[in-house]
Formats: sequence, structure tokens, C-alpha cells
Amino acid sequence: MGLNLFRVAGDLSHLASIFILLHKIVQLKSCSGISFKSQVLYLLVYITRYLDLPWTHSPYNFIFKVLFISSQLYTIYLMTKAYRPTNDPGLDTFRVEYLLGFAAALAILFPVKYTVLEVFWAFSIWLESVAILPQLFMLQRTGEAEAITAHYLFALGTYRALYIPNWIYRYMTEPHHKVDTIAVVAGVLQTVLYSDFFWIYYTKVMKGEKFKLPV
Repeated sequence: MGLNLFRVAGDLSHLASIFILLHKIVQLKSCSGISFKSQVLYLLVYITRYLDLPWTHSPYNFIFKVLFISSQLYTIYLMTKAYRPTNDPGLDTFRVEYLLGFAAALAILFPVKYTVLEVFWAFSIWLESVAILPQLFMLQRTGEAEAITAHYLFALGTYRALYIPNWIYRYMTEPHHKVDTIAVVAGVLQTVLYSDFFWIYYTKVMKGEKFKLPV
């Protein structure tokens, strides 16, 4: 299964990001500042990645897969039903069809194997690497974010960043471990997309200031 400190920390950071988001929506009774398009893309990521859920033997993997899918479904429910009036589609205008096309093209052209599960898995990896773009685009349009929204994005970005040392650790300690090129390249891409956000988070939010993009 390849469990190590970096992998577990990454998964916990991922789970924390979801709980922070749900806490923000339920506590404030608002989904303002949250990109509905990004949330739908993440749901698509989980569904296409975890098609093997019925055959998952590891309790650790099974629990996390169920948590990710169910919590994302709940988030979508809150944004479309309970707190729909607080959702602002006028700000959430990123053209997600380009992201879907990007992920689909790479999944079809460069899968690990040409099987249904592997192609969908590759699609989910590439899509996840860019799924945050609608949220970052929305952040760019508003110019600022609530502290709790910034914490959510930080935890979400940290999750994938922690997978980089996880891959390095596994490569160095597991003799038969093969480098997963798709996951590594997509993970690095995803981390790079977060780089500006990480810097502003460190220089602003970590010092108790409001998250605000430079003019």
C-alpha cells in the first residue's frame, strides 16, 4: 500500500481541507467565495478515480475513498440546495470544458495501460491537477478571501505538495517501487499552480492579516 508519514500527512491534510470547507459553509450558512465549478470537478475526480471501490481490500484506502466521495457529494448538496442563494455564478466563470478536454486528451494519449480503469484513473489525476483553477480564478476576480476559505485552500494545496516527498521516499526505500510518471508530473503541476497562493498565505494569513491579492 506504500503508507508512510508523508502519505498519511497528505491524506489527513486532504481530509482536513474538506472538513474546513464544510465547517465554513455550515457555520456561516454561506458558500460565498467558493467555486461551485471546482467542487463539481473534484467530485468527478473522486468518482473516476475510485471506480475500483468495490474491490478495495485495504481498510485505510476504503475509508478514505468513501469519505472523499460522500463529503464531496454533501458539499455539492449544500451549494445547490441548502445555501444556493449565497452562490454567485457571476464570479464563477472559468471555462471548465478546457480543463475536461485537457485531462481527457492526456488520459487517452498517455495512460499506464489501455484499460477502462487505468484511463479513468489517469483522467482523474490530470483533472485534479487543474481542478483548483476555477477557484483560483474566482479568487483573482474578487481579490480577497475570508480567512477560513484561505485555510481550506492551504490545506488542499498542502495535501498534494506532501505527496512529492512521499514519492521520493518510496522510490528510495522500496526497491521494486516504480515511479508513477503521470502522478508525479500532475502533482508537481498542481503544486506549481498553488505557488502564488502559498506565498500570499504565508506573508498575509500566517501573520494574522486578511488574505488579499496584490494590486
